[in-house]
Amino acid sequence: MVKPKLHLDADTSMKALYHALLNKGHDVTRTPNEWIAADASDEEQLLKSTARGRCIFTFNIRDFLVLANHYDHHCGLLLAAQSRWTLSDLVFSLDRFLADTNSHLVKGQVLWLNTWR
Repeated sequence: MVKPKLHLDADTSMKALYHALLNKGHDVTRTPNEWIAADASDEEQLLKSTARGRCIFTFNIRDFLVLANHYDHHCGLLLAAQSRWTLSDLVFSLDRFLADTNSHLVKGQVLWLNTWR
């Protein structure tokens, strides 16, 4: 099984979340980094993540659902409602998602993080 690589978009790009997932051994990137600016548009974040084979995690449900309809070749879109998550809940659920999911099964899919809660 090939585990997914994850990108935390500008809305989910908390340093504490990023470092917690790295410490658990996951392949994670975040906005900003060397290939994406802090002010990158949602479209740019999705396209650049896809070009690097990364599933993208966001709280920006409305905008990314629209983008997912335009770019169905993405490497997976993982959504969550921001107001319903603590940092520890996010770490737990994202760890489960990354450990238990095959990257081939998430390509082109829109998924809800609640599934791994």
